Amino acid sequence: MQFIHAADLHVDSPLRGLDDYEGAPVARLRGATRQALIALVDLALERRVDLVLLAGDLFDGDWIDFRTGLFFRAQMLRLCRAGIRVFAVRGNHDAASQITRQLPALEGMHEFSSERSETVDLPGLGVAIHGRSFPQRAVTEDLVPQYPQPLAGRFNIGLLHTSLTGREGHDSYAPTTVETLLAKGYDYFALGHVHAREVVRETAPRIVFPGNLQGRHARETGPKGCELVRVEDGVLVSAEFVALDVVRWHQLELDAAGLDGVDALARRFADAARALAAEAPERLHALRVHLRGQSPLHALEARQPGTLAAAIQAACQELDGLDLWIEEVRLALGSPLDRATAAVRADALGDVVRLVDAIAADDATLAAWFGERLAELGVLPQPLADADPRKLEPALMRALLADAEATVLARLAQLAASGGEA
Repeated sequence: MQFIHAADLHVDSPLRGLDDYEGAPVARLRGATRQALIALVDLALERRVDLVLLAGDLFDGDWIDFRTGLFFRAQMLRLCRAGIRVFAVRGNHDAASQITRQLPALEGMHEFSSERSETVDLPGLGVAIHGRSFPQRAVTEDLVPQYPQPLAGRFNIGLLHTSLTGREGHDSYAPTTVETLLAKGYDYFALGHVHAREVVRETAPRIVFPGNLQGRHARETGPKGCELVRVEDGVLVSAEFVALDVVRWHQLELDAAGLDGVDALARRFADAARALAAEAPERLHALRVHLRGQSPLHALEARQPGTLAAAIQAACQELDGLDLWIEEVRLALGSPLDRATAAVRADALGDVVRLVDAIAADDATLAAWFGERLAELGVLPQPLADADPRKLEPALMRALLADAEATVLARLAQLAASGGEA
């Protein structure tokens, strides 16, 4: 007996803000959740699995119209027509209170009740599946104690949408503990809700978050897919992760140390991007690039803001045969300037460095200086209230001050090179 365990499909997740990115492959990105679901069904048919288990958040909230539901139903129909049974629970995003539109039930697909826990016994396969759907988005109680007792002579599977004891970046829903799961006496817990794949426990029982089926933004990086599990004579004999994502997100870290120009930066990016995409050349790779380190590039960017991001975009254009999209380039560069030496210079450069050091000496001085300079802004309009620079954290104030220093020093260098002409 084989089954697939997947979760957090988020079919037709809206992916807001893509239109703000010039050149973004918007259609491919927005269609990625659908393509990943098609790949899941293709895998189930190819491997001739017996069951597909879906552990919640099949959708990202109520459907805008019926097209989302009809697409999902069409894919489930492909499975059911092949004799593959589908079992699903609803999670926080697709809770019974969230999805208001209804379609006819599909024979061969069972959605667990949101009113009580229940068991479906499949004696022909030697499997019993236990589950319960979320009645509303915010389920704060532990659902596991109400799950039915395991059936004797069956491979018992618990289908559950949960945060367990909490996972970073995820709200606490249906919290429970590994000890509580162990006490149920099941053989496998098919979990959902956490978007990063995690094997919580290998065996007796195996407890797994498969992660979401398709990464949706730059915080959901790396391969995404499902678990393919084989059971023989009531014993789990194998479990493998199968990647099904069609767009793969990455956080690409680039060290700018030793780089003195855009050509060197382009080469370093190209080498890193080729290595990254080589792992899965058939996919679209979406990159958020982080350029860090102390480098002369810091001054170049200060003189011409946007230069480094443009250099990376240009390098990406030349990578023939690779399907890449740069979502964003973030800079965290430092100047290679020896501040201790610069601070004792008796010129304008020394004056700037000493002034910046004095302003940033402590949080109170820093905040006071910012407050004085920003006093003339008055009350910001309501849409900008959250961006009020007077509410900035000290670390961000220092970063802004460092950027301003770099711009001034770059301008001084230009003046020196031109003989002092503005």
